[in-house]
Amino acid sequence: MKLRAILGAVVLSVLLTACGTSQSATDAAKPEAAGQTLKVGASPVPHAEILTFVKDNLAAKAGLNLQIVEFGDYVQPNVQLEEGELDANFFQHKPYLEDFNASKGTKLSFLAPVHLEPLGLYSRKVTELGALPSGATVAVPSDATNLGRALKLLADNGVVTLKEGVGTAATERDVVGNPKNLTFKPIEAAQLPRSLEDVDAAVINGNYAIEAGLKPATEALVLEKTQGNPYVNGLVVKAGHERDATLVKLGELLRSKAVKDFIQQKYQGSVIAAE
Repeated sequence: MKLRAILGAVVLSVLLTACGTSQSATDAAKPEAAGQTLKVGASPVPHAEILTFVKDNLAAKAGLNLQIVEFGDYVQPNVQLEEGELDANFFQHKPYLEDFNASKGTKLSFLAPVHLEPLGLYSRKVTELGALPSGATVAVPSDATNLGRALKLLADNGVVTLKEGVGTAATERDVVGNPKNLTFKPIEAAQLPRSLEDVDAAVINGNYAIEAGLKPATEALVLEKTQGNPYVNGLVVKAGHERDATLVKLGELLRSKAVKDFIQQKYQGSVIAAE
């Protein structure tokens, strides 16, 4: 009898263990374990705010679980996406991405346009463009694509003249007309708002302007035009993953009417949803 009892206990233990293994396999088939969780890198404002809106209001119904990782620079989100630490990122426009791929050897792909953050010229010292003094120092973004974009903004508003045909590829060497004898001070984009106390004016990317409490729609001395603007920010993925269902779904959510309404209500023209 004792032997039968021992054998029965062993059999029961084996059955329970088998059941436990079966349960683990079931857990592994749940949506999160099947790859529905997306780790997305983003600049804090407005990108992470927009992603948070999606996470809180839209993602669950679409079967997605978003993990948002914030970055304070324009380099690490691409490096970590290339290395597989992220599934996607959301902080940049296509010209910046193309320049980054070319210079760093990365293979990243622009998946979905989401919004435009108009580049603007700001100052703590003057309240209108015409009051900018002769010999003024103007801070500009130091990365190549945003430097050219900043110089084009100044050229479009008659502050400088650029070499014909140079467009957004301009550098300081392409300034052929500078009637106010301005000095340009390249600074890493994230630091531009802080530079306002030390320079006469600064051309600041929209996300960093908003993050610093500036209001592009009302406080910029001049603001980038939106029509035909190539600098729309969007969702970026690693090349070869453009058709991944979860990433495509996230791109669709970011371009949805709900997100466009959120952008309009929250940013009041300082961030503009892409068409």
